[in-house]
Amino acid sequence: MPVFRRRHLCSAAAALALTVTVPATAATAAPGSSGALREVLFVGNNWDGTADVIRSGGDFAKIGRIDVVPDKDERMAAINADPIKWIYFMAIRNSVGEGHDQFVDDMYSTPDGTAVVVSRPSFADVVSIDLASGKLNWRFAVSGYRSDHMAVSPDGKRVAVSASTSNSVHVLDIVSGKELGRFGTGDKPHENIFTGDGKYIYNMAIGDVNTQTDAPWLDWTKGDRRITVVDATTYKQVKVIDMRPQLDALGLKDYSDAVRPAAFSPDESKLYFQVSFFNGFFEYDVAADKITRTKTLPKNPATSDDRTTFVNDSRHHGISMSPDGRKLCVAGTMDDYATVVDRTTLQEGPLVTASKPYWATVSGDGKSCVVSESGTDQVTAIDFASGKKVVSVPVGDHPQRVRLGHVAADWTSPSAN
Repeated sequence: MPVFRRRHLCSAAAALALTVTVPATAATAAPGSSGALREVLFVGNNWDGTADVIRSGGDFAKIGRIDVVPDKDERMAAINADPIKWIYFMAIRNSVGEGHDQFVDDMYSTPDGTAVVVSRPSFADVVSIDLASGKLNWRFAVSGYRSDHMAVSPDGKRVAVSASTSNSVHVLDIVSGKELGRFGTGDKPHENIFTGDGKYIYNMAIGDVNTQTDAPWLDWTKGDRRITVVDATTYKQVKVIDMRPQLDALGLKDYSDAVRPAAFSPDESKLYFQVSFFNGFFEYDVAADKITRTKTLPKNPATSDDRTTFVNDSRHHGISMSPDGRKLCVAGTMDDYATVVDRTTLQEGPLVTASKPYWATVSGDGKSCVVSESGTDQVTAIDFASGKKVVSVPVGDHPQRVRLGHVAADWTSPSAN
């Protein structure tokens, strides 16, 4: 067991976690380019408005940085000229952002590796940034006043982005930014997941996580929390999954039904997910529509057990699965650790000390889990086989999402060109 330290806890917006495998087509060089692409990890520094680019394995060394708000002056002028936009901008800063602006939430590279597409909550938009010049290719303003998590389709051609204040999801062409469709969700849509065959999109609506009504008996005030499954071609609703009856049937009426980070098993027969306030996760059988197992992870005695102190209602926030489906990696956010869990036995491995780990994804070689430590501005790789820490790499202010992607093999930061 590690030695935990007491510190002030701070966080940004709660989020769900799924490792999305970059499709094989994304490793093909763009027509007319001079070389192949290089697989990397993009690390979104939410409060900085930057994205660090690091190696996707090995030493995970940083190879560059991207400014994701090159149009900041223009955007701020538009916000300051519109009283309603200004009110929402300040509300995001003072609630979800904990006094900070949220300039980058999620990001994916285009299939040819020439651009990165970024959702920017405070600016309520999605933009495509040219990786060579650092300039915008296009901008899409989401409905409402805040953009959130995205997902990329298996072929790398579409991104789905949650518009959290309008209870809807936009699906965009990743190259042109053209809207291909949209669909409605529950309250405060968050994570989006494309199934491996590209046929369906899962959206998790987490409800109102910024209210102070955190007592279990006030759970009903948090809004309509559900998983919406839609056809990824027509964007029509296929089904709704409500975890409330599932939890009640297990005698877990005091548990929240707000599904947070989630990860499918390789065959997509099981979904592993975290919920608000809970230190652990659940296993859900998709075909049977049933929660089959509950895993409670250790509490950290050095951190608060008071659920009103959990930022944005999340206690453990971040989950991913090894490519072979044998191990889960879990970020114990408010408990200041990350751990690898055996999927068969649900036995956790060593508790790796981490400062408010906010996300969990998988390295390009599949050997490591990579968590973002938003409390100390670094990312840490943990070996799936041993459950032990491999390396930590400093990044920007308040790292959150970490996504696999591609850049040109000879790419350097636009500012260095």
